[in-house]
Amino acid sequence: MANITKKVSWSSRADESGATGEGTPLLNGSEQPRYSRQDSLRGRPKEIPHNEKLLSLKYESLDYDNSENQLFLEEERRMSYIGFRCLEISRWVVCGLIGFLTGLIACFIDIVVETLAGVKYLVVKENIEKFTEVGGLSISLILWAVLNSAFVMVGAVIVAFFEPIAAGSGIPQIKCYLNGVKIPRVVRLKTLVVKVGGVICSVVGGLAVGKEGPMIHSGAVVAAGVSQGRSTSLKKDFKIFEYFRRDTEKRDFVSAGAAAGVSAAFGAPVGGVLFSLEEGASFWNQMLTWRIFFASMISTFTLNFFLSIYHNNTGDLSNPGLINFGRFESDSVAYNLYEIPLFIAMGAIGGLLGALFNVLNYWLTIFRIRYVHRPCLQVMEAMLVAAVTATVSFAMIYFSNDCQPLGPEHAEEYPLQLFCADGEYNSMATAFFNTPERSVRSLFHNQPGTYNPLTLGMFTLTYFFLACWTYGLTVSAGVFIPSLLIGAAWGRLFGILLASITSSGSIWADPGKYALIGAAAQLGGIVRMTLSLTVIMVEATGNVTYGLPIMLVLMTAKIVGDYFVEGLYDIHIKLQSVPFLHWEAPATSHWLTAREVMSSPVTCFNRIEKVGTIVDVLSNTSTNHNGFPVVVHVAPGDEPAKLCGLILRSQLIVLLKHKVFVELARSRLTQRKLQLKDFRDAYPRFPPIQSIHVSQDERECMMDLTEFMNPTPYTVPQVYTHTHTNSHCVFSGWTGDSERLGEISPGQTRTGGATPAMHPARTPSGVKRSRSFSDAKTAAMTTQGHP
Repeated sequence: MANITKKVSWSSRADESGATGEGTPLLNGSEQPRYSRQDSLRGRPKEIPHNEKLLSLKYESLDYDNSENQLFLEEERRMSYIGFRCLEISRWVVCGLIGFLTGLIACFIDIVVETLAGVKYLVVKENIEKFTEVGGLSISLILWAVLNSAFVMVGAVIVAFFEPIAAGSGIPQIKCYLNGVKIPRVVRLKTLVVKVGGVICSVVGGLAVGKEGPMIHSGAVVAAGVSQGRSTSLKKDFKIFEYFRRDTEKRDFVSAGAAAGVSAAFGAPVGGVLFSLEEGASFWNQMLTWRIFFASMISTFTLNFFLSIYHNNTGDLSNPGLINFGRFESDSVAYNLYEIPLFIAMGAIGGLLGALFNVLNYWLTIFRIRYVHRPCLQVMEAMLVAAVTATVSFAMIYFSNDCQPLGPEHAEEYPLQLFCADGEYNSMATAFFNTPERSVRSLFHNQPGTYNPLTLGMFTLTYFFLACWTYGLTVSAGVFIPSLLIGAAWGRLFGILLASITSSGSIWADPGKYALIGAAAQLGGIVRMTLSLTVIMVEATGNVTYGLPIMLVLMTAKIVGDYFVEGLYDIHIKLQSVPFLHWEAPATSHWLTAREVMSSPVTCFNRIEKVGTIVDVLSNTSTNHNGFPVVVHVAPGDEPAKLCGLILRSQLIVLLKHKVFVELARSRLTQRKLQLKDFRDAYPRFPPIQSIHVSQDERECMMDLTEFMNPTPYTVPQVYTHTHTNSHCVFSGWTGDSERLGEISPGQTRTGGATPAMHPARTPSGVKRSRSFSDAKTAAMTTQGHP
């Protein structure tokens, strides 16, 4: 049976660096239970045990440190001022391309979804109208359920069988990537294709999902591909942007791609920049801010421009994003001081409902991890949810008696008359029989009296549980729009009830503003975003009047929700056992010192090392380290060695591949001197050590690591107490080139039973923000010798 960490992981693929089915231990050193061949013949166990408090070794870390070895320094010295300026221009060009391509993808998704959904709803509408007169509405229900299930089946099949990492919105995965964790296959071209196709099928299939969240993942994939100037999936190298083929540069462009995705989804360039800052990027500077903002603007403009051409209004840039909330006029959204407490109360309600949503989805996801782990079961569950969604929607519309007059001011896309009188339409159908984006817009802008309280209450209740059940399916889908729709429904209900219990109903005449506040409260209560979500809502509505109320609502929702449970994205990150480093260290971790978590003895290399020793260490599957200290013995005997550098597994593999041996260099058999280009050409898919052939004679050769190692690895004193240790750090009696006692890799600190990861992502105030992340296999080293 495949290992537990494989089943629990987003990718659910065999680890690329090892054979399928190899036992992968969790961070505490325990391995998954072994199963015999007889067990496999009897069938896989029905339940897969899972403990999210353990960190998985499935995930690697990104190398965020520029290895300032001799090759790097020589290249920097050779580069002129003009060369550096050209690199800066190239960064701007890449950001522009990221924005342009992300906008094109958003435009494609929007046009295809609107076209297919329009065809589906027209077919079902005509069928319902036909059988309303002659009887037999059950046929219409079956047609609706079958159409939904068919679309969702296609979306679920391509995700479950071809690229499981494309499931969900992709925001948790991108958060992890920008935090320093390498999620397998997360920025592949295949992932992008499956993501786009999957989200189209999910939205057209009528699931309680949105197409905005996956745009963030799509933008990140575009950024990761464009910035490298080649496609490793298509095996096509355009020989451009070669300087950016390293994790440090790629990380910044992925930040720009995520921001461009937000900008395309909501028409919010500033919100996109703040989203990358608040939710993702761990490294930030002023120039990066400008480049990300540039990518966001290009993304919005591209989507706007091509949608204007599609709608035969070339040059009319009035469709800034995939979701258009419509324009809130100033007179209709005016508010008074005494409404502020009401808005804060709505924020508290949103926090409570968001916490309930997250708790329910948490237990549902645990159930899925344990029992619904086969691709065929995942596809069947998605089809079941699609059929149930159609059935519930039809039942709600069928039993609703909320009939509203169909006047010229009602711009309903697919009005259903059903059992209403002539000239009237079923109000419940406006919410259910529509794409979620149009439903949100109708709740914001329809005239007072369009919905009765019972309709809104029933819709909120049913859609809440449908959305909770849907998030986490093996389909590409986002949670932004369902959250906004749930909040808009109960927010509008809140406004109607206020108007009914007060004598002067004219004060509360427009429930649309309460729908907006409710939408913000619900979304904030689920995802716990504050700064970026405030700006996104303000930019999407096109009116800054509600900036202050939205801020208050989101802060209240976050405070109330955090009291009960974490945000939805953080919950799913924890469920996948990802070693994610939060902004703050755990409260009980400050008393720990480095001495208590160092592992010893340390796997290290001499500055001039035997090739056979290097091959044996790299081939050792029990450790599978990715960073190795380089030491030099200054005195004979048992005197401790001195640290002189750090070298990565990927560097050693490239050196072995090119046979960079001391004996060959002396005999002048080497064709040329190794350059950084050779390392960049192998990036990011370095070959496994098993693919490198080393003869018996070559094993006796020596390899000089001096030129290739990083001579300035990060070291900290052994009494260092902060858990935000960066990367694969060496601990010694004093910082610097001193006696070597041990080392620690990410994730080795234990605090209160939990095991937080140690990434270079964020450092405390006053500490140098380093970018070292050399141990690419997160927590690969065992914690020998610590309590």
